[in-house]
This record gives sequence, structure tokens and C-alpha cells, in this order.
Amino acid sequence: MTQQRPSRMKILWILPPIFIGIAGVMLMQSGKQPPQLADAGEPVRSVRYQTIRPTDFTPVALGYGEVQPAQVWQAVAQVSGRVIETHPRLDNGELIQQGEVLLKIDPVDYELNLVQAQTQLAELEVQQQNTQRSLEIEQRNLALARKEFERLQRLAKAGSVSQSSADTAERTMLTSTAQVQNLKNSLSLIPTQKRLQQARITQAERDLQNTVVSAPFNLKVTGLTIESDQYVSKGQTMFSGDSVDEVEIVAQVPISSLKNLFDGNASIPGDIQGITSNLTALTGFDPTVRLDMGSGQFATWSARFVRFADAVDSQTRTIGVVVAVDNPLQRTIPGKRPPLQRGMFVEVSIAGRVQPDSIVVPRTALHRGRAYVIDADNRLEIRGVTRKYDQQDLSIISQGLTDGERLVLTDLVPAVQGMLLNPIASGEQPAAMEP
Repeated sequence: MTQQRPSRMKILWILPPIFIGIAGVMLMQSGKQPPQLADAGEPVRSVRYQTIRPTDFTPVALGYGEVQPAQVWQAVAQVSGRVIETHPRLDNGELIQQGEVLLKIDPVDYELNLVQAQTQLAELEVQQQNTQRSLEIEQRNLALARKEFERLQRLAKAGSVSQSSADTAERTMLTSTAQVQNLKNSLSLIPTQKRLQQARITQAERDLQNTVVSAPFNLKVTGLTIESDQYVSKGQTMFSGDSVDEVEIVAQVPISSLKNLFDGNASIPGDIQGITSNLTALTGFDPTVRLDMGSGQFATWSARFVRFADAVDSQTRTIGVVVAVDNPLQRTIPGKRPPLQRGMFVEVSIAGRVQPDSIVVPRTALHRGRAYVIDADNRLEIRGVTRKYDQQDLSIISQGLTDGERLVLTDLVPAVQGMLLNPIASGEQPAAMEP
């Protein structure tokens, strides 16, 4: 009996905390409000938009190519001989002005050839004079011989002289006639011989002139292969000269972008010659050359259209457009614009004539030929549009968008026709949405 009493006392101590906990839970449940069902309403998407405004748009075609001199001169030796003198700056990379003497070849042999040709021409002059005098004398002898023959012929018929005397007189006359004819033939050949000798004099003078090589235009020396006291052979290339007054760039321009420059030009002639000769006036071709100098810096030059290349690249579908930059050295700005030199890789942008009242939108605002437009009730309208052409990150629209409409710039996924939108003008901060 004494051992069971403590166990009952322990149970009595445990029960009060349990009753207190159950009472607290019941009290908390009695003060809690039941969950209320909220009206979700129609979902609203915030989107950025751009108001459509027609603008004047300038189409531009981009191409890339290497700079090359407009003129390249090959200094080919036209005579053989030893180089006796060279320009003090005749070296690769040096700039030499037009008319300066670049080198001289030993002229002694060619001076001798000229003197010999002139002497032979003088001899022909003397020979012609002597032959003319001889002809005059021989013609007089022929006249006397003919009179003597005629006299003896009459006497022979009369029996006063023998027939042999008449035959001898005839032989003398014929000999004189042959001599006259020979002299006339010699005189007729002398003018031809003089012309031939005059040609030899001209050739000798030309050879003598070719012993001196001068710069045909302002040039930069390249590919030098000779030096002073070296013997050069006729036909040997001694060096080259690149023109520094004008450079050309053959820019490979996609045909798809080049054709945009002709858009809206109804007066373009049908023949290729008329297009090429008046291309700048017809399309407003205004090329600009740009060189990437690194670190986000670019050097630019205004250029002019020269011609189209002779073929289309079948792999890249590009055509070569040749543009020229005049006086690239004079347009140099130290630290900002270097001189355009052979081998520089540059960008050529060709601007066309301004196309007024164009609808221009970002390319990212179009979705497989459709545009998202905000209607008057701020609801989405999915509309098909027609693109005239694309230029870089812009699209020019020909049909489907009009002045004053709001074009959605945000990429809606999913895009549901008629969905409610919260339009935010591009560049503005979005307004706070109602919870």
C-alpha cells in the first residue's frame, strides 16, 4: 500500500500542464478569422512602346575592302647600262615629288649612237645633192647624144656616113639613157633612206632620254631592287611607285543593301552606261571611308564614287564598288587621322538619297512579319506588316503601320490578341502596378 501512493501522485502532477495547453489552443482558434476569397481581376502586362512618326530616312549600304593606290608605276629599264646616279631618297617608303630625277644610266653608248645616226643622215644629204648634180649633167649628155644619133641617122640614110657610125651614136645614146635612169632610181631611194635614218635618230634620242628616269607623279617608292653602280638590263623592273595623290578602295557591298539606294528613284535610265556615268546624281551616292583605330576611335574620310567592279562574287553575293579618296596625305591629322596607305582594311558606307516620310521601326519590334500595336483601349492588336527593307537594326515599313500608332517594343511571351496592357513610353520609368 505504501509503494502505490507515490505513483498516483506523479500522474496527478502531469495532468494539469496538459489541460492548460489544450485550453490555450482552443482559445487561439476561437480568435482567428476564416480565409477570404479575393477577386483576381484581368491580368495587365506592362510594355514599352514607340509612337510611329514618319521621318526622313537615309539608306546606307556598308562594304569593306583594302586601300590601294589609284596608280601604280613600274619603273622598267628601257635601256641597258650601268646606274651612275640615284636620287638621295631613292629607298622603300620614301616620298618623291613629280618630275624629280630618280636615277641615271650611263648615256655614253646612246650618245654615240645618236652621233652616228646624225652623221649618216648628213651623208645622205650630201649624196642626194651630188646625185642631183650628176643627173643634171647626165641629162645634158643624153640630150647631146640623142641629137648626134638623130644627125648620123639622117646622114646614114643619105649615104653620107656608114651605118656603123649611126649604130655607135645610138649605143652612146642608150648608155646615157641608162645612166640617167640609174641616177633617177638612186634619187628616188634617198628619201626612204633619209626617213629610215631619221627614225634611227629618233630612236637614239629616245634611248638617250630613257637613260634618265624621273617620277611621273608624286609617288611612294616600293619594291626597290637596284642600287648605284649596278648594271641593269633592258626590261628589268627596278622599283615601283605608288601614287600618293589618290587612293582607291574596292569595297565588297551586298547587292541586297545596295539596291536600297535605288529605291524611289524612278528616273534611273535603262542602260548601264547611263547609270554608271550619272550614278551620283541619280541616287545621291555619298561614300564615306572609316578606319577602326582601336579603343572605340574611328578616322573618317569623305570619298567619291568611281566605278563598279567587273564581276559579282558568286559566293558572298557582293559586288565591288570602287571609291576614291583624294590627297590622303594632305588630310592627315596627327593622332586622329593617319594617311591612308596600301593594305589598310576599312569600312565604306555609301549613303543614298534621303527617302522622305518613311516609317522606321526597330527590327526587334517585328515578329515574323507581324507587329504588336496598342489600340485606343490599351489592348494588344497583332497586325501583319510589309517590310520594304532592313538596314542594320532598323526596318523600313511600307504597309501596316501609320502615323500616331503605338508600337510595342517589349517582346511579349505569350502574345494574346486583345490582352490588356499597361503602356509605358520608351524612355519613361514604369509606373507602380496596383496589387
